[in-house]
Amino acid sequence: MRAEAKSYAEQLISPAGVSVSVLHFEGDIAGTSKNTVLTTFHGLPKEAARYVLLDFTKVGYINSGGISLMVQLLMEADQAGQKVHVFGLSHHFEKVFAVAGIDKYAKLSHDLPSAMASL
Repeated sequence: MRAEAKSYAEQLISPAGVSVSVLHFEGDIAGTSKNTVLTTFHGLPKEAARYVLLDFTKVGYINSGGISLMVQLLMEADQAGQKVHVFGLSHHFEKVFAVAGIDKYAKLSHDLPSAMASL
């Protein structure tokens, strides 16, 4: 049985003094997670949304619908001029994101400190 996706946003300041929005995901990301994920993404405060970090540390599974959802989010972010960094993916899903080409639109980091340091 899959765990329903949850998401919430947090505002942080990077070591360089940059305002950053962090989207934390929990559970499993699938096509059925669209409303949950995009509602949180669209609700980011505009002044803090230039840099967006996507936190997958508490995500157990991402199916093809979830990958498609991430591509949609990244396309919207690109059109809005936002820079997106992804962290917390398992080694398997780092490979999946690379094969899907997501790493061309978002920088992949292992954890929050390395993602923040790359801003």
